[in-house]
Amino acid sequence: MLGIYNYTVILTYIGFLSGFAGILCALEGNAAWALNCLILAGICDVFDGKVASTKKDRTRSEKRFGIQIDSLSDLVCFGVLPAVIVYTLGRGWLRAVACGAYVLCALIRLAWFNVDEEARQDFDTGRRKVYLGLPVTSAAAVFPLLYGLCILFCWPISILSIFVLLLVAAAFLTPFSIRKPSLSVRRKPKLRGSRRLRRKERKGNDANA
Repeated sequence: MLGIYNYTVILTYIGFLSGFAGILCALEGNAAWALNCLILAGICDVFDGKVASTKKDRTRSEKRFGIQIDSLSDLVCFGVLPAVIVYTLGRGWLRAVACGAYVLCALIRLAWFNVDEEARQDFDTGRRKVYLGLPVTSAAAVFPLLYGLCILFCWPISILSIFVLLLVAAAFLTPFSIRKPSLSVRRKPKLRGSRRLRRKERKGNDANA
């Protein structure tokens, strides 16, 4: 059977299905559920790379497949899904053009990222530390936040969503540097012999007493 089906790509597949479910919810007019699916897809994307890195014996083909399938999933979840959500909030040809521009910018960025990531991994097998431009996955935070603020402050989401969509689309292709957040927690190094030093201090204090 073609493809890879081990645990390293399970979260990517779940995230993709969540994005597809979100598109269906948006088309049915349920923007809230569509945004929940977008958030779930974002959570899956945060951890899928971390899970994949635990498999130390991944072949070169498995790594390249992971890059490709992740970007294809991202295009659906964070490119198509937000555009469909915004389009269903008002419809119209102007909104359709804005949504099309957003999806195109997401597509270009993801294609560029694939080329750049494969080139980087030829000489650096570690995790990426810096992104150029706004990552496409940031849509999982931007649009739910916009929706929540519009409901909280009674802002016109139908109008604001278009401006935010175009602003995010432009940020996808703007080459500014963003440091990639790390999920690892640094532990304080333990000093060797600390227990022995404590014992000596206790003995010294007992003797002085």
